[in-house]
Amino acid sequence: MLAFAFSGVYAIVDGWFVGRNIGDAGLAAINIAYPLTALIQAIGTGIGMGGAIQIAICLGRGDEDENKYLGNTIFILLVACIISTIILGLTSQSILRIFGAEGEILNHAISYIKIIIYGATFQIIGTGLIPIIRNYNGSLVAMSSMIAGFLTNVVLDWLFVSVYSYGLLGAAIATVIGQMVTLLPCILFLTIKKKLFGFAIFKPMPYFFKKIIEVAVSPFGLTLSPNIVIIILNKGALSYGGAQAAACYAVVSYIICIIQLLLQGIGDGCQPLIGNYYGANNLKSVNEVRKMAYITAFTTSIVCMIVIYLLKDKIPNFFGVSDIVAQSISSVLPIFISGFLFIAFLRITTSFFYAVRKNLLAYILIYGEPLLLTALVALILPNILGLNGVWISVPLTQACLAVVGFILLKKYARLDTL
Repeated sequence: MLAFAFSGVYAIVDGWFVGRNIGDAGLAAINIAYPLTALIQAIGTGIGMGGAIQIAICLGRGDEDENKYLGNTIFILLVACIISTIILGLTSQSILRIFGAEGEILNHAISYIKIIIYGATFQIIGTGLIPIIRNYNGSLVAMSSMIAGFLTNVVLDWLFVSVYSYGLLGAAIATVIGQMVTLLPCILFLTIKKKLFGFAIFKPMPYFFKKIIEVAVSPFGLTLSPNIVIIILNKGALSYGGAQAAACYAVVSYIICIIQLLLQGIGDGCQPLIGNYYGANNLKSVNEVRKMAYITAFTTSIVCMIVIYLLKDKIPNFFGVSDIVAQSISSVLPIFISGFLFIAFLRITTSFFYAVRKNLLAYILIYGEPLLLTALVALILPNILGLNGVWISVPLTQACLAVVGFILLKKYARLDTL
């Protein structure tokens, strides 16, 4: 759980330093650019989880195809690095304009995202190897490498942004170096554990490609979907509340992102066990792990709701926003935290679906959120409630999908039918 959470907080740390040293415009710029950063993370997470689930099932069955899944997963990660860097490098400026960035905010966002794209290889491979390492009893290595990268990012953000005033360029450089620090122990662990220098393991095989990608679509979407939500809400905030509303949502989204990552970490953290037990046809243990994941996620959600509500007037000051934006954040946070229990249920349910190869059910929940939210934000609620309609659409969407998830779980994914 902690390893996954640390994988997604680099931009949040950047936002904290930028907000305190540059102000509302810098904060809004990072938030507008963040979906591109998250896309890079989602590519690595999706491919890595796709391979990790197949590896876990093979380990449960004692299947020798495990090594082929490992080699093909790493091969796909390397190809994804090349393609992502080229495509995003050519299109990022146009994409930022589509997201609503202009003027000073656009300039800040470009200076930040171009460095992130140059270093995309470190993030894609790093986040891709983390779930694989967990399957080889490397949870401590995964967590330690993420913490090391995170601490490196914090120190370098302070140095480049606060001390040397390099602005968003410095924040991006700090992030890339932090991701490189995360990657190195992962490579070392797998090299020792699986002797990766034997190049025969990397032989590409279409059958294994297909199996990995079939599963990868779910964790990819699960990681990216909240950031499609960020794009939708950023445009809604800019349309109905201007730059101040965008800065308000930047801080709110950072807080929500941390909780979502924790909850997704719980779901993905139980994945190796569920996959292994499912592969061994031990459905009783699958049920026990799933039940524990739900309890942990709901408990985490309730604690986070209480803490954030009690600190809602203090959090804005932490990011150094203006007084007007601070007041908006304090009033908006309770709306967003009302959806935490729904998020907890959805994250665990979706992770369970793709861990037992119920991929279509996972797709419905993952990609339903941005589609439903788009309809609510673009067509309905803001026209009635203005800016408040933009905010209320989020927990409303999560509640609707939680109902859908409960129905799918009961009707199509009972343990006696797996």
